Amino acid sequence: MPQFNCIIVEDEPLAAEVLQDYIGQVSFLTLKAVCRDAIFALEILQKEKIDLIFLDINLPKLKGLDFIKTLKHAPQIIITTAYHEYALQGYEYNVVDYLLKPIEFSRFLAGVNKLKGEVPQSLIPAGFRDAERRYLFFNVSKKRVKIYLDEILYIESLKEYIRIYTKSRNILTKFQLGEIEEMLDKSNFIRVHRSFIVAKDKIEAFTATDIEINGKQVPVGRSYKELVQSLLGPYSK
Repeated sequence: MPQFNCIIVEDEPLAAEVLQDYIGQVSFLTLKAVCRDAIFALEILQKEKIDLIFLDINLPKLKGLDFIKTLKHAPQIIITTAYHEYALQGYEYNVVDYLLKPIEFSRFLAGVNKLKGEVPQSLIPAGFRDAERRYLFFNVSKKRVKIYLDEILYIESLKEYIRIYTKSRNILTKFQLGEIEEMLDKSNFIRVHRSFIVAKDKIEAFTATDIEINGKQVPVGRSYKELVQSLLGPYSK
């Protein structure tokens, strides 16, 4: 039965309290310390065997990503932050997950369930044993809007912005297509054009030049044709 000793590195008391409460509800996590900065965290790592760090990015003294660079044998790391723009850089450090604040308990559970060393199903609360619905928050007109990833039909690049389409709505947010591509499940979301990403499970029909989703036509870029065919199968000529 795997157990994980963990620390929280977070300078916001309320955010740290939320994580403490969540950790206390998960039987395979043992909280060893709450650190207000990365320097204190380094001291804890020298004294304790730590398997997991819940790490904020915007820290005093030493920023979260710079802290990761100092670790020769880093524990597993789950980033907790309010800033989605660091997601791509965070995943370059092979983090377990990237949790955007405010963090819901269901999303927290989905993150810790990704820990290397499979967590037995018996340790996961019954209400959360099924695959959790992943979501992201996006800035839209001075508010943050939740979009469930399994509702996305396709995403269109509009220079410095992207438009995300679902069956019920679409939103426009300042984001780069390459950034969102790195945050999506590559087994389902595929780049079919320099300006479009589509959800493979939402495709209704396709040809050599177009993909049909929810009655809309999404173009297939010339350089993406072979990839589309390899992932979806041969099309009729």
